[in-house]
Amino acid sequence: MQPTAPDPQPDPPVGLPVLPDLAAHLSAAAGRTEAEPPGGAVPLRTAACGYWERRGLETAPEDVLAAPGLTPLLLALYAAADGAVVLPRPCSASYAPPARLLGRPVHLAPVPAESGGMPDPFALLETVRRARMHGDSPQLLVLSVADDPTGTCPAPEQLHEVCEAAAEEGLWVLSDETRRDLLHDPHDTVVLSPAEMLPDEVVVLTDLRATLTPAAWPAALARFPGTRGGTVLRAAALEALTALGTPLPGPIACAAAHALGEPDSVRARTAAIARVYGALAAALHHTVTEAGALCRPPHSGSHLYADLEPLRRPLAAHGIVESTALERRLAPWAARGGHRFGDDPRALRVRLDAGALLGADPELRQRVLDAPDPLELPHITEALTALSRALSQLTASASAPGDG
Repeated sequence: MQPTAPDPQPDPPVGLPVLPDLAAHLSAAAGRTEAEPPGGAVPLRTAACGYWERRGLETAPEDVLAAPGLTPLLLALYAAADGAVVLPRPCSASYAPPARLLGRPVHLAPVPAESGGMPDPFALLETVRRARMHGDSPQLLVLSVADDPTGTCPAPEQLHEVCEAAAEEGLWVLSDETRRDLLHDPHDTVVLSPAEMLPDEVVVLTDLRATLTPAAWPAALARFPGTRGGTVLRAAALEALTALGTPLPGPIACAAAHALGEPDSVRARTAAIARVYGALAAALHHTVTEAGALCRPPHSGSHLYADLEPLRRPLAAHGIVESTALERRLAPWAARGGHRFGDDPRALRVRLDAGALLGADPELRQRVLDAPDPLELPHITEALTALSRALSQLTASASAPGDG
């Protein structure tokens, strides 16, 4: 029997236009021929320290690692920890593949009803217990304070309970804080880092491409605790990054260091991205819930996670009984089925991306950034109307097969 071909990843949205200030810094460094050393050179790691210190996390350059993207950084951390990995279910599609590539067991613990990004604390304890019963040794818990795929932010008290459970089980916490600066309403959403709660047992991760640099410029950072355990884990992760032999390109490192300094142009762009994604994600949320789906209100970034299980009967009449089919039907809105995020493939859950509403033309995307209200732009209105119409057609009352 021939092996089943993997389900291909749909093309991602094209993203927002490159900030001219960053493009100028990349251009100025284009003549640099040397790559960054593994883990990043001192100027980049020092710039990262300033970035974290402005967020309340004192950091030293010797406690930072840089890598060409979040995937190689996770690969190095999983290799360094040398044990099973516990992930929330659902979680970012980037979390599990590096562990499986290394042959590390992956255990999924369901998220609570209130938000994604972290496991329910009791589910976490039970997942770790069961893993150990089967001979695995969980070493890492990956969570996110501003979640992909759900677009939600765990409440501080919930996060504290999870951190306490992780500490009780002796787990390192990898805190993905990539989208913490893309809060739709910073005055209404409180985001705390687990590193503020467990300063000695948390590694903070951030992928700069979500906020500070364009999607085509791979750069990610890890902040380790300044403890003996943190130093040992960082050294092992650096050894793994060195063995990978894929250093951060020098020109990108120069542009990333400038972005980490957060000059006025970068701050303004970050605020504009958060405002635009907040408006578009709220409109998507209204559209899918009006159609009858369940969906947590998104608070950060461009994603939301819709549950169409209440509409299973009419969807089944259209041959949609699992997430891959739902993904195909909603592909124009950058739909990703829940199976890509560790969810049950039979469940009718799907992640939608507000980035799909921006438009394919660079001029259209710039107009979205510049508009006082992006929802008034014709191409945005048309995309939302088309989604509403598609959902109405798929969920309209119809006789299911076998009905009289």
